[in-house]
Amino acid sequence: MPNRLANETSPYLLQHADNPVDWWPWSPEAFEEARRRGVPVLLSVGYASCHWCHVMAHESFEDASVADYLNAHFVPVKVDREERPDVDAVYMEAVQAATGQGGWPMTVFLTADAEPFYFGTYFPPEARHGMPSFHQVLEGVVAAWSDRREEVAEVAGRIVRDLAGRSLAAGEGGLPGEPELAQALLRLTRDYDEKHGGFGGAPKFPPSMVIEFLLRHHARTGAEGALQMAADSCAAMARGGIYDQLGGGFARYAVDREWVVPHFEKMLYDNALLCRVYAHLWRATGSDLARRVALETADFMVRELRTTEGGFASALDADSEDAQGRHVEGAFYVWTPAQLREVLGEQDAAFAAEYFGVTEEGTFEEGSSVLRLVGAGDAEHDDPARVTDVRARLLAARELRVRPERDDKIVAAWNGLAIAALAETGAYFDRPDLVERATEAADLLVRVHMGDVARLCRTSKDGRAGDNSGVLEDYGDVAEGFLALASVTGEGVWLEFAGFLLDIVLERFIGEGGQMFDTADDAERLIRRPQDPTDSATPAGWTAAAGALLSYAAHTGSEAHRTAAEGALGIVGALGPKAPRFIGWGLAVAEALLDGPREVAVAGPVGGELHRTALLGRAPGAVVAAGEGPDAGSEFPLLVDRPPVGGEPAAYVCRHFVCDAPTTDTGELTEKLGG
Repeated sequence: MPNRLANETSPYLLQHADNPVDWWPWSPEAFEEARRRGVPVLLSVGYASCHWCHVMAHESFEDASVADYLNAHFVPVKVDREERPDVDAVYMEAVQAATGQGGWPMTVFLTADAEPFYFGTYFPPEARHGMPSFHQVLEGVVAAWSDRREEVAEVAGRIVRDLAGRSLAAGEGGLPGEPELAQALLRLTRDYDEKHGGFGGAPKFPPSMVIEFLLRHHARTGAEGALQMAADSCAAMARGGIYDQLGGGFARYAVDREWVVPHFEKMLYDNALLCRVYAHLWRATGSDLARRVALETADFMVRELRTTEGGFASALDADSEDAQGRHVEGAFYVWTPAQLREVLGEQDAAFAAEYFGVTEEGTFEEGSSVLRLVGAGDAEHDDPARVTDVRARLLAARELRVRPERDDKIVAAWNGLAIAALAETGAYFDRPDLVERATEAADLLVRVHMGDVARLCRTSKDGRAGDNSGVLEDYGDVAEGFLALASVTGEGVWLEFAGFLLDIVLERFIGEGGQMFDTADDAERLIRRPQDPTDSATPAGWTAAAGALLSYAAHTGSEAHRTAAEGALGIVGALGPKAPRFIGWGLAVAEALLDGPREVAVAGPVGGELHRTALLGRAPGAVVAAGEGPDAGSEFPLLVDRPPVGGEPAAYVCRHFVCDAPTTDTGELTEKLGG
């Protein structure tokens, strides 16, 4: 019989709707039930494409004896971290502070006042490797709750007091300038993996935001080392197993430092960020590899993540059924030599095995291999027609396999990232269909996530808005997407919508000292108001908002928005020199600030040569406004009093609305924008 999760919209919660565990969604009623019964709350946080979340669910939450014990001694609450990033952030901070590590599934035991007193991540069904079994953990918590309640309350109170004392000041590092960005680059150079690209060891995550900083730093300063790290990291990822060599798109991370074996789930946010990075790398270098990967990643998002409503789904699962009917990680993607021969025949299979690195020993489990480019250089193979044919035949055969499940919920922030990536990629490579897909996703966010109310909701599914309010990253990333779309399409309505969202940021998300918070001042009160300025898999709300505020100020001349952006960037001055890998987007925004950012007004047709040249300009964070006719200035303030020259389209390159002499020449415009 389904439990209370059956009425939820989250695919992750619905995965648990038939568990024998009597799950509650996060709600005041759940905590009131714990208070009424005098029992603790078990909070379990995960997400739909999380491999270890599935493992723990199968091992424990689907087990009747575990469920009976849980139901008798706890109020179990299940949370989708992608729907409630605020809840996830608050308790993950506690987990990391206590254990030094974190991850999902996250398992936290709370009092009826939502105060945590014991926590961990995945717990196995049987004790192993020094880790207690889940049942042992449950029994230990029940014993402590029954016999040492005062001690539990004291621990919970101490944790909450510690979390409450962690509020950050906005400008503690001062506005980041040339010295701080140079120190950040030096630190990155020390952390750089010269042999394999990327930063640090295993597991290795795609450093998309750091690469954006490196590209912008090179564009502003000419530092060749920055460009080399960016280009080599992108090449290593594109040639590795983390990139889907048949269907395009990136997995979430590699389990090794060589990018060979991925954790196979594919997230929208990774692919949106990386699509944009590879497009920007092509803009900087003209690399054929970067062009191909940008377009293939864009096509992957449209083909496999686009929903019928026009938005983009959150993720593809890591697991699927293999030929034996087992539900295992990577089954959809890996190959053996025998499988290659079955699809391609002996000769082409031998060619494909050499080209993609498929061996009898395998690089993954049970003799299977993850496809990589080991038989090709940065340019295509000597026989590109054969490569194309082999890829197409293998992809067609793979389509007959059982596909990974898709998490169909629409997350506002991640769709904002996708809108920016698709709009720019479409503009760079003359793919109006990609710009159209970006516009349709933006329409969905306005229609469903903004609707008739004056606020942004976090998620939707099947065209139905979810109940959870947007957090700071939603406002920042959606505004970023709208601003990119405005620059590409010349439609001022997207600038207007971005301004609407950013005004809410100014009103609701900024504290008295200029610091930013992840939730609005009228959001549900948790044990602490979450506030995290560090970039992890996605830009932090703090840095995302700073970037969008700065771009909007460049478009409009608004001092209020620029002042807020500068105030937010103080944290980059503090963290950038010490931990640049964890504030990459903040550093990229700081590069834009140091460059101006430049403002480009194109008095001429949208899609014309001057407009496209402006979009291809490498000046960090430059904004572009294009349009012609008497009404253009009403949509874009940059176009006011900036007419064509001698009847021909003209481009004005400005900083703080003070412009150089206009040009009608694309070559001169390229030079002005660092081309």
